[in-house]
Amino acid sequence: MNAAKETAVYTHGHHESVLRSHRWRTAENSAAYLIGALRPGMSVLDVGCGPGTITADLAELVAPGGHVTAVDAAQDVVEQARAHAAERGLSAAITFRTADVHALDFPDDSFDVVHAHQVLQHVGDPVRALREMRRVCRPGGIVAARDADYAAMTWYPPSPGLDDWLDLYRRVARANGGEPDAGRRLRSWARAAGFTDVTCSATSWCFSTPEEIAWWSGLWADRTGASAYATVATGGGHATAGDLAAVAEAWHTWGAEPDAWFSVLNAEVLCRA
Repeated sequence: MNAAKETAVYTHGHHESVLRSHRWRTAENSAAYLIGALRPGMSVLDVGCGPGTITADLAELVAPGGHVTAVDAAQDVVEQARAHAAERGLSAAITFRTADVHALDFPDDSFDVVHAHQVLQHVGDPVRALREMRRVCRPGGIVAARDADYAAMTWYPPSPGLDDWLDLYRRVARANGGEPDAGRRLRSWARAAGFTDVTCSATSWCFSTPEEIAWWSGLWADRTGASAYATVATGGGHATAGDLAAVAEAWHTWGAEPDAWFSVLNAEVLCRA
């Protein structure tokens, strides 16, 4: 795998509109497929922890006696996750640090569970990342990954502007070295990484109430106009500022529809190390 692919750019960045959605995530709505495998006393590595809301839930789920090590590539978001853990009284239960999932700085067989939520779609070499996650997982432990599949997202009512959004996002993400349709590839990547015991599932986020639709459409409108995604979309020649403004307006228009509904398909794998 060449170096360019290993240094893929994180398409979303950490603009407030991005963290607005990341802070909404919990173990219940984003890692339910893993919860049943967690036990008190377990050691967990949370890869790509973001602002730490799922991380904190994982720490509570392996208490008493358990510990979570949370890593992310961005120091600023690690500090936000650290602050969130402190607010929930979990500072002693979680260790935070920066790390590259392609080369985790931990010894072999360090953790009972290694978890990554919405990470593999953004890395340059997801198979190498899974091999690293497998390396630091103890024999008999679990490597868990969950990723959305953008091509499988669906909404109502139809919107040509949202069609443009999806087409543009997938082009930008791939130009950055990622794979936006990661969900359907998780089992294939896991098998290529050497796992032979892989359990697959899929769950969805569904936004349908007026409050949910306003929140979802608003954050994507803001993300389209002001986040790192907007910068790379224009800087890479994928869209003009006018194109992005039109997509943002399409999100607002669609979000005002009384029957608006949006579903995000997420695929999941539980891999036995």
